[in-house]
Amino acid sequence: MSRFDRRGGRAVVAMLALLMIAFAVHRLADATRGLRISHLQVGDMPVTVYAPDRDEPAPTVVIAHGFAGSQQLMQPLATTLARAGFLAITFDFPGHGRHPQPLASGLADQQAMSTALVEALRAVVAMARKRPESDGRLALLGHSMASDVVVRLGIEDPSIAATIAVSMFFPRATDRLPHNLLIIDGAFEAGELIRQGLASIRTAAGGQPEAGPIYGQFDNGSARRLVLARGAEHIGVLYARDTLDAAVDWLSGGFLQPVTGHWRDLRGGPLALLFGGLMLLAWSLAARLPVLRVPPDGLALPHRALLLDAGLPAIVTPLLLWPLPHDWLPLLLGGYLAMHFALYGLLVALMLRRRGLPLPRLRHFDRRTLAVLLTVTIACAAAFGYALDHWVASVAPHALRWPLIAVMTAGLLPYFVIDEWITRGPQPARGGYLLTKLLLLVSLLLAVALNPYELFFLVIIVPVVLLLFLVFGSFSRWIGRRTGQPLIAAVANAVLFGWLIAVSFPVVGR
Repeated sequence: MSRFDRRGGRAVVAMLALLMIAFAVHRLADATRGLRISHLQVGDMPVTVYAPDRDEPAPTVVIAHGFAGSQQLMQPLATTLARAGFLAITFDFPGHGRHPQPLASGLADQQAMSTALVEALRAVVAMARKRPESDGRLALLGHSMASDVVVRLGIEDPSIAATIAVSMFFPRATDRLPHNLLIIDGAFEAGELIRQGLASIRTAAGGQPEAGPIYGQFDNGSARRLVLARGAEHIGVLYARDTLDAAVDWLSGGFLQPVTGHWRDLRGGPLALLFGGLMLLAWSLAARLPVLRVPPDGLALPHRALLLDAGLPAIVTPLLLWPLPHDWLPLLLGGYLAMHFALYGLLVALMLRRRGLPLPRLRHFDRRTLAVLLTVTIACAAAFGYALDHWVASVAPHALRWPLIAVMTAGLLPYFVIDEWITRGPQPARGGYLLTKLLLLVSLLLAVALNPYELFFLVIIVPVVLLLFLVFGSFSRWIGRRTGQPLIAAVANAVLFGWLIAVSFPVVGR
């Protein structure tokens, strides 16, 4: 293929990417059509109110996000319920999203953390009942960590008409409280979660319960149901049609009120189109980067060497960190992740030195390389950050998060630098980059197995980590292949990963 044909082909791909992005943004923005959306504060807590565009007051549902989540993550449920005629209210728990205050204690004191979460929810509920758009009737919906919180408050306050627990952790419900309990689990979630959901409706079923049927009666608050959202796991359950359908129908029954319309915020497709368009645009633009190193830098180790040099540190890293304290950073799990990535990278570097192999050459990191690095990092952060923050999860950092981003980036840097160095080069091993990522995930899962009480939530974010590796790994391949300088992608990945971890994981009180 001639140089002109290559340029022409990439130009066509860039145009297609822009069309995909424009169409996806239009579809996503259309989700709020016909709603009155207002942003306010309850104390320090950011709150968003989604109100149907009509004059008469409506029943209210307060929607609470889960661990490492934010109110943006709950948008599909909020817009779906508001378009169905309910007043939907989302918020950020302390330590999450854009809340400027940390979450009390974190995992160090489960009772203090639980109390702080319940008090935050109680404050939003009190505000919701005073809203002029509300008719006084109220329901709760919570995901994962917040499922326990909404069930607790639903038991304490019998005036709450219905409770929806998505991916519920603890079977605390009785046969009547909370009133009208709906449990929704992803069909691909851990079997233990589904068993706990069945345990919560066993009394109402009068025997062995099944997923699907409604047990009990709405009029006396005894209604119970477990729904399994098809094709969904712990995060995907929030986007599943089964989840949205079940939530709308349940609130209609709990409030004894018919819903208006059958619209659902099925944003999974538009989001895939949006991020797919951004990926295609990045692939096209990568060809515009300058060539910096010929031949490309990097060891390009074969599979056997990768298994040795990265495999042994994958096992040793969690064993060395197991007895050490890791709560030195006020970011839940952040301190451990920074230590794990840093030690893993250093151990791989030691393996290379032991075998007489060279380490990355920092003298090649000149001003031109720095300029390309800044361009790539800023462009990726701006494009993906805007899309994530508007339609997926809160990623815009505030004052509480900036120092954490710096610390996380410094901790992640050794791993990403050495990983790019051993997997990139003149003739990289096919699938070598994927192999080292699988070894990293094995290392993290081994760490969880050694310390499940404190590191359990790492299991929940594994699908997200895999997705990030897929996206940023593609970027690093395109950038490295064009520039020949693996340190650009290494530093950019450390910054982007450090940023996303630091803005997502809860900030906790010390």
